[in-house]
Order: sequence, then structure tokens, then C-alpha cells
Amino acid sequence: MPFENYGVLSGTLHRHFRDRPDEQGRWFHVNLEVDAPAGRYRVAVDVDSKKSAVGVEWKVLTLHPSVLEPVDAPAPGYHDLARTSGSGAVDYLRHPALADHPGCLFLPRPPAWIQRIRERISPARPWTAGSHLEASAALEPILVPGRPVLVFGEPFDTGLGMHNVHQNQGDPYGSQWWEENGVWQDGATMTRRGDGLYDVFLSRFSSQAGATDDDGHPLPPAGGA
Repeated sequence: MPFENYGVLSGTLHRHFRDRPDEQGRWFHVNLEVDAPAGRYRVAVDVDSKKSAVGVEWKVLTLHPSVLEPVDAPAPGYHDLARTSGSGAVDYLRHPALADHPGCLFLPRPPAWIQRIRERISPARPWTAGSHLEASAALEPILVPGRPVLVFGEPFDTGLGMHNVHQNQGDPYGSQWWEENGVWQDGATMTRRGDGLYDVFLSRFSSQAGATDDDGHPLPPAGGA
């Protein structure tokens, strides 16, 4: 079933640090310490998979706060969010500010001249694939101590913290995460710059689908059964 609890943490970034490497020299999270009225939260942002055959993908965006309404400037603290469009929840595949190609979807493929116009109006936002080192290097520049920060994901069951700060849908049938698939419950890390814009880091695993049904389960490939 989808997450029982999902929401956004609003606070001030205190610092960040990486996990201690394992025996192969890898780490799986970049950790954030975020100050909020209830105390100092720990946030674990995934930059690798514990399964060596599964790679990580990410994208870094800069967004105007208006596209994040109604959670563009929440009061400091943790806030539950409904897993629906318009609640402020994050969905990599459905949120118009985050999707690979925001705007209208064409089926079948539009003519080339329409694609060129579409690219100018709403450019593609492709994923970058690489190592945990490269993913960390993409995330860490936006982690400026003292910046206001929004973290979307699942709160810890015990203590102050957030995890599952990555895509939380599209996991394949038979995986241990299949039951947790759901729409409008993806994780994200956003820090607010001095000019008011948000720097945004999104991550997912290469095993997760880029198209899902209303339950967050992978859709079959185009033309497949």
C-alpha cells in the first residue's frame, strides 16, 4: 500500500554529511540536518542503491516558488500532505513543474515542427545517470547552510527525520517496494536561494518506471501487452 504518512518538512539547513563508506567505498545517503521548531531533523537523501546492479538517476532544477503552491512557503515544521494533485504533494511524472515534458501529451507522436515549438516553450528535463559520487556532486552545491529548505518524503516512525526522499512509484512487480508504489508521494529536496527561487534535487533508481498507472505501478512499454 502507499505510504501511511507523507508530507513536507520546512526548516533551515544546518549542515550535511555523507554516510560512512561501506567495504566497497560506497555510501547510500547524503544526510541533512534541518532545524525546525520541534528540534533538529535528520534527512536521508538517497544517492545510491544498496543493490549494486541498480543505478541512480537524478535531475537538478531551479523553480519559481509559485509553481510549488500551496507549499511554496509553509510555516517551519513538518506538515502532512494529501497524496493528491493540488495539495502541494510531489509527483515526478504528473506535476507540471517536474515532469520530463510539462504540458500536453501527444499520442501518437506529434509532427517535428510541433516538437520544436514544444521544446522552446517547455524544454525537456531529462534524467542524468551516474555513480553515487556524481549524484552527490550534483546535490551538494544546493545544500548551503542557513538556507530555508523543503524536504518531501516519509517521516520517521520514531524520532525527528525524513526518508524515502526519492521517487516512490514505478518499482517493478516482485520487488520488495511494489506494495509501497503510489502517486503523489515522491520525495524531493528543495533549498531557497537568496533571490527567492528554489534549487531542486530529484532522484530515482534505474529500476523504477518512468510511466505509471493510477496506483503508481509501472505501465507496460508502449506497444506491449
